[in-house]
Amino acid sequence: MTTATATPPPTAGKAMRTVHFRIKRCDGPGKPSRWESFNVPIPANSNVISCLQWIAANPTTADGKATTPVVWESSCLEEVCGACTMVINGKVRQSCSCLIDEYAPNDGDTVTLEPMSKFPVIRDLWVDRTRMFAALKRVKAWVPIDGTYSLGAGPMEGPRASETRYKLSECMTCGCCMEACPQYHLQADPAGWETSFIGAAPISQARLFNDHGTGKQLKSERLEALMGPGGINDCGNAQNCVQVCPKEIPLTESIGAIGRAATVEAFRRFFMAK
Repeated sequence: MTTATATPPPTAGKAMRTVHFRIKRCDGPGKPSRWESFNVPIPANSNVISCLQWIAANPTTADGKATTPVVWESSCLEEVCGACTMVINGKVRQSCSCLIDEYAPNDGDTVTLEPMSKFPVIRDLWVDRTRMFAALKRVKAWVPIDGTYSLGAGPMEGPRASETRYKLSECMTCGCCMEACPQYHLQADPAGWETSFIGAAPISQARLFNDHGTGKQLKSERLEALMGPGGINDCGNAQNCVQVCPKEIPLTESIGAIGRAATVEAFRRFFMAK
């Protein structure tokens, strides 16, 4: 969480203009939302985070009223951690890589910021993504190795498989694919997570570890989790996920691959039970 300790964007040697920020705010879980507007001086090359830092350091609305600093979440500021996801001008994306010169190029332009709608709001633009991490546990998104002692060299991997899995490994659990998915709905009660659609990101992570030479030891368990309620069959194939992924991960390919693997697994279990 970032608060008023943030510093305003640099201004030295850069032409300034003013951009109007319209921000959806909420004081806490279960509390009503409201809109507040801020006029922010913008130097060239500013991003949304630097503007939020300026607002945090100068918490006064456009009509001159003092307010509390806007709360958001961020960490790496280079599109790696996935923490700063929010809805900007109606589209979900990372705020650290959103440049104001592209989204609001003219003096007096408006930028609208909202929290993601598919996750419970903690405060303002900060949401609780715990459900996403619970989904990774659900599909056992890890390699089952005891790292307390050396097990020797691992299985060899060819360049094609390595290239595919590297791209899948870039997932940063940002939540963009969930926000854009029409099958993924706000589910604040953890009791409903096991039966609600799990989303594209954990499905793709299941593919990542199923294709790993050692990780595939848990392949059957991962597929079992994705063959039940809320799994692969609940995907509506809208393909919104792949369009908004900031890392351009082939999520629809992963969904198709897991769907095929689940079909093979179902046949295997059927004939093994004979």
